[in-house]
Amino acid sequence: MNNALELDELRNQLLDEIKSKVSLTDPVERALRTVRREVHLPGATPAEAYTDEAVSIKENPNGPLPLSLASVPSLVAMMLVQLDAQPGDRILEIGAGTGYNAALLSELVGPDGEITTIDIDPGVTLHARDALNTEGYERVRVMERDGLKGAPEHGPYTKMIGTVGFWDLPRTLCEQLVEGGRFVVPLRWRGQTRSVVLIRRGDTLVSEGMELCGFVPIIGQDGERTTALMGDKVRLHHDQDLRFDSDALTDAFATPVTEVWTETRTGRRESFDGIWLRATVFEDAVCRIEVTKEALNDGVRRPAIPLRSCTLVGENSLAYMILSIDEEADPAQQVQLGAAGYGPEGAALAKKLADHITVWGADREAAPRLTVHPIDASDGDLPDGHVIAKEDSRIDLSYA
Repeated sequence: MNNALELDELRNQLLDEIKSKVSLTDPVERALRTVRREVHLPGATPAEAYTDEAVSIKENPNGPLPLSLASVPSLVAMMLVQLDAQPGDRILEIGAGTGYNAALLSELVGPDGEITTIDIDPGVTLHARDALNTEGYERVRVMERDGLKGAPEHGPYTKMIGTVGFWDLPRTLCEQLVEGGRFVVPLRWRGQTRSVVLIRRGDTLVSEGMELCGFVPIIGQDGERTTALMGDKVRLHHDQDLRFDSDALTDAFATPVTEVWTETRTGRRESFDGIWLRATVFEDAVCRIEVTKEALNDGVRRPAIPLRSCTLVGENSLAYMILSIDEEADPAQQVQLGAAGYGPEGAALAKKLADHITVWGADREAAPRLTVHPIDASDGDLPDGHVIAKEDSRIDLSYA
């Protein structure tokens, strides 16, 4: 088979797979069928370039996560749908990556639009520039910049998109968006990340939808901490405003576990991360628990997902999600969800988490309203919701 025809076939097969996961708009589908992903991934085989998986393009010698990553194509497509780029839009992309997303954006905004993509890593920007030039997207502006500062000299922008994970949103960056402009950003709070659609309303950003996602964190933000328990066999990954007593929580694991089961059931492939999202709207001390194989061998109750399960933490107690699988049940009902608690208040925390599971189970698509306020916003200016303080902003969450 001709190599070009083979690549076209692989690209179209990938699009068919993406369409089974994401409701694409016609412009986004046309862009995905037009831009050649393999050109942006010169080290990948055609099959790798057109598989719905992330591809590392720059490893991190100091950590487990790569410094730069070509995102999962279906995630790229989902965020482009969220962005709703139109002909003539002026867009700032934070995180240049391979240049693939910037090429897609260029197709969407057309000859009357402008794309500026920035990255702090000179190697990444060089790679993106070369790939974009090869494919004829010379009009895309590629800049070596700190993504937290943006590129104000080419703003203001009608739309902005982050292709790296943000723990906080600096005001200097948000001010580069026009009034009513749209910012799609992977935002992290309480251990989980959502691709949030934010609309600028004066000094605030108001959500207009959010979807589960995962991204390499942006360089320059370090808002999460890790508390080690049981000699580092169990770890709590949490926002910096939460402080935990590691000795008291280690002692909690010496107490009997309390299991609280709900009537909520899911299929084995169904995501239940919406429970985590819901918990962040009502609880302060929500975080991610990581339970190692050593802890499991010591008899610690297995979390729903050992590396990343929603956890509620008290002064000397904690509770996290658990599950049970019934192989004989209907495939859509095989997984039963519950909570396991340790410590003096473990049963009460497990009951609280189980209540969140039950409410989520009755309305699994419900998403809260998220509003980002400047850090110096007064309490009187905030809606009547649950507030999480960051360094540059205050996030208000509510189902109202």
